[in-house]
Order: sequence, then C-alpha cells, then structure tokens
Amino acid sequence: MIPFASQRGGGQDLATHLLNAYDNESTEVAHVRGAIADDLHGAFKEWEVQADTLTRCDKYLYSLSINPDPRHGTLTRDQYLDYVRRAEDMLGLKDQPRAVVFHVKEGREHCHVVWSRIDAEHRRAVHLAFDHDKLMRVTRAFARDHGIPLPKGYEKSRQVAQVSLHEQVQERETGISKADHKRAVTEAWQQSDDPRAFVQALAERGYILATGKRPYVLVDLYGNANALPKLIDDKAVRTADIRAFLEEDLPVQSLPSVEEAEKLVADHRKVIERSVSEDRYADRLAELKQSQLERRVAVERERTRLDGEQRDSRLEQQRAHKAERDELRRGYRQAVKEVRAARERKRPCRLFRARHWR
Repeated sequence: MIPFASQRGGGQDLATHLLNAYDNESTEVAHVRGAIADDLHGAFKEWEVQADTLTRCDKYLYSLSINPDPRHGTLTRDQYLDYVRRAEDMLGLKDQPRAVVFHVKEGREHCHVVWSRIDAEHRRAVHLAFDHDKLMRVTRAFARDHGIPLPKGYEKSRQVAQVSLHEQVQERETGISKADHKRAVTEAWQQSDDPRAFVQALAERGYILATGKRPYVLVDLYGNANALPKLIDDKAVRTADIRAFLEEDLPVQSLPSVEEAEKLVADHRKVIERSVSEDRYADRLAELKQSQLERRVAVERERTRLDGEQRDSRLEQQRAHKAERDELRRGYRQAVKEVRAARERKRPCRLFRARHWR
C-alpha cells in the first residue's frame, strides 16, 4: 500500500475530480465531517471561506490517496478507517474537518481523504511538518499490525543524516556540524525547481522552514534555528534571490514561527524515537521468530527421525512376536498331536475289556 499526499487549494476543482463518474466505475462519499453541507462542493467551499476569512492560507486542504496493492488483496472499510485514524493522529489533523471518498476503478478500490487545515477555533492553519516521513511510518506500522507485505523501499525508514544521529545521546545537544548543515541545505536548494520541492527536500533532510527575526529560518531536528541564506553555500545566491524564489508560494505569513517549529520538530523527534523503538522490537521479534522456526525445524526433523526409528522398531518387534507365536503354535500343535497319538496307543481294545469284566 502506497499513500500519496499533498497540501493544496482549489477545493471546487478537487470536489469535481473526486466525484468524477466518467473515469471511475463507482464513487461513494463515505462521510463528511466538520461542515454544515453534506456534499463535497459545499463542504470544501465552507473550508475555503474559513481559510480566506480566518487565515491567509492558500493551501487550505490536505489530500491523501490510499492505494492498496491488488497483489496483496483488498482492504476492508475498517482497515481503511484505521489507516485514516493513524494518519490524522500522526499528522496533527485529529478532529479537523474531513471528507472520505471511495473509488472503484478498473475493479480496484481505493480511498481519498481530504482534511481542512484550518483550525477555526484558534484561527490558524495546522502546520504539517515532515508529513511524508510520518506517512511512511504510519504505513509501516499499519502493514505490520495487519500482516500486509510492504512495497520495496518501505521495509525500513529512510535515515537521513540528522535522523540517524538521534540514537547518539552525546550528539543530541549539538546535532551535526555547521558544515554538514550547509552541505545538506545547499544540496536541497540545488536539486529543487520550485518552493514546494525545496521545502520537501528540506523535510527529508530533517529541517522545517519557519519565520522569526529573519523572514526565512531553518529549524533542525534538535531545535537549532539558523537563517536560511547563511546555510546555502553558494556565493552566486543572494538573500534577495532566496526571498524572490520563496515569497510567491510560501509567504512569511504562511510559515510557522520559530517557537512553533521547535515544538513541531520536538514532536517529530519523539515520533522517530518511538518508531525506532518499535522497529527494534519488531526486528527482535522477527529474530526470535526466525530462531524459533529454526529450532522448530530441527525438532521436527528429529521427531521425524525418531518416528521412523520407532516405526522400524515396532515393525521388527511385530515380526519377532509373529515368528515366536508361529513357533509356539507349531510346538503346541506338535505336542497336541503327540499326546493324542499316545492316548490312542494306550486306548483299551474290546477284547481287553471283555476279559477284564469276566
């Protein structure tokens, strides 16, 4: 099972796409939560109005597609909803308005979930940090609990430079060196064609883009904050170039503050630590199961050998007992024959009986 997710706007276009009956054999709106309207166009419009009036968030929706691998069978509705609950708990979208839609296309069922990112009570958008990494961890835990094989690349979490260091207690305070920070951020900058790709590349390397005393600040997994321009090791790139690249799609108002980002990375660090702990438990459990399997195979092999020996011994005993019975039977019959013959020889004749009585 592979999840696909993204932050987006354009709720009306998305609703039309989800209700498309031309490309799908069947379309079912399972439920809509957190809206007065009970249809997708109406609900998405409500969430768009909340985004416009309460925040400046353009990407006010978070869309997730859940596609089971047909080779591993289909999911039940309870399994789909279990995955959705796990995902929204991990992403911080619990109790947010959402819609769940099921499609059947070419005989294959899949599910779409759309959440509103707008927290109307606090008049803000929910920031989604490291969402791809979190979804991968949700997928691995879900597959493990439901006995579903994982696609290639999902067996183990991707361990980026900072993530792998969290196990080393002595480096929790300092994280990684400034040169390592520059190398990772510069690589993300050079590989990204647009702001969204840049933010995703940063997230994969353990950074979240925030705003503070400077417009664009990076916060790493250990809560260290640095101005973004200082971490791009390219003399041809100026601060004005970075701002121009980011401002249209990622205005400063849409970013979390440094304090909010520190909380997000602290929460994600706990997720990583818990996931690593679960992985270690799962690995240890797998090792024990393998060890027990090897022992069981050896025991079964020994039991098969003993069963064979006992069967051969039993057959040999049966043959010996049969031979002994046959010998005893022959002896008995011979003895009976001899006794009868002796009795017949000693049996008195008529002449002897007549003389005796006379």
